[in-house]
Amino acid sequence: MRVAMIGSGYVGLVSGACFADFGHEVVCVDVNATRIEDLKAGRIPIYEPGLDRLVADNAMAGRLSFTTDLAAAVASAQAVFIAVGTPSRRGDGHADLSFVSAAAREIAAAMRSYTVVVTKSTVPVGTGDMVERIIREARPEAKFSVVSNPEFLREGAAIEDFKRPDRVVVGANDEQAKAVMAELYRPLSLNAAPILFTDRRTAELTKYAANAFLATKITFINEIADLCEEVGADVQLVARGIGMDKRIGAKFLNAGPGYGGSCFPKDTLALIRSAQDHGVNLRVVESVVAVNDARKTAMARKVVKACGGSVQGRTIAVLGLTFKPNTDDMRDAPSINIIDALQRAGATVRAHDPVGMDQARTVLQGVEYARDAYDCAHGADALVLITEWDAYRALDLARLRQSMKAPVVVDLRNVYRAEEMERHGFDYMRIGARPRRREMAAEAGD
Repeated sequence: MRVAMIGSGYVGLVSGACFADFGHEVVCVDVNATRIEDLKAGRIPIYEPGLDRLVADNAMAGRLSFTTDLAAAVASAQAVFIAVGTPSRRGDGHADLSFVSAAAREIAAAMRSYTVVVTKSTVPVGTGDMVERIIREARPEAKFSVVSNPEFLREGAAIEDFKRPDRVVVGANDEQAKAVMAELYRPLSLNAAPILFTDRRTAELTKYAANAFLATKITFINEIADLCEEVGADVQLVARGIGMDKRIGAKFLNAGPGYGGSCFPKDTLALIRSAQDHGVNLRVVESVVAVNDARKTAMARKVVKACGGSVQGRTIAVLGLTFKPNTDDMRDAPSINIIDALQRAGATVRAHDPVGMDQARTVLQGVEYARDAYDCAHGADALVLITEWDAYRALDLARLRQSMKAPVVVDLRNVYRAEEMERHGFDYMRIGARPRRREMAAEAGD
């Protein structure tokens, strides 16, 4: 099938490349001419494992191309995906649909035959109705359908998620559109991927509800972690104990510094605003947002406490800046709030991230950047592990201890075992358990 993907950012590029790999003929469109030229030259604007090879292979095979000419791409397409940004609107938290509206108007002008217009962007309930209205007003005679097909891609595992999804949700209000979408996703039948057909509004809400629920699981286990620290329990074992219950499940029960990224923060807020517009109070989700916002600053206080109550004039080494591993995405990353709070408390921050430092420089001020983890830790008064990159999971602890000025480690992802850190002479603080200091280890040995 012939597909036009409007928007060549994270969702559009991954989706377009995967559809091309299925055998469809895909044209990715973007208003950013520099981005399109980069893509034509094989330069990928985002970090996603495997995406560079996927794009290169399908471009070479002639199934994937890039252009700024939206009209030409849409005119020949059977399905046109809208995959533009929907950031939080400044001031009120509603999703900004200006890019979606603009895309709908341009699509309306360019359509030449029956076209399925698919909203891939994360949008509030009723956006499909808006897109349909815009196109209908511009082209009353046009033959088209508007479909909602939300994405459920995890940054760092997006290609796998697209090709082997838990489910594909398609919100379509007519049979012709359903048939087109079924043909688009027919290659997934080999993996028996379930395709859930719903009405359009149900599909739109499903995306927001899924992200809100996952954000709730993260926030819940973070609050339980706080209680564990006070009562002397271990949140990792608590999480394992409840995660074995099939009604709960083990995923998203890893205590940490709070959620971030491009989806959960803006989607939870947009869901709250959408509910308020309809006279509904989502008190659980409202609490999730408030607790998560407060948690990031609380993590900075944890570092200060580990340093004896003050970081004034001290050097704090930070490992991991992106909101999660295997991405260069710094949007709403917990590291931003933590580093800002430490700097305001008088600390000098030195940081390292395997791929995120270029993006970090655009949002963080006054941070020194290191060559690697050991360079970062050299002479530091404390080390804080914020993002659990694989590169940080098996550090040479003896070398790390020798290079640091003071043996203080605050592990906000619970990567290491307390006993191991104690053996190497560290004062070790993790999430959801009482701190383990060197004197404690000595007493235990006696």
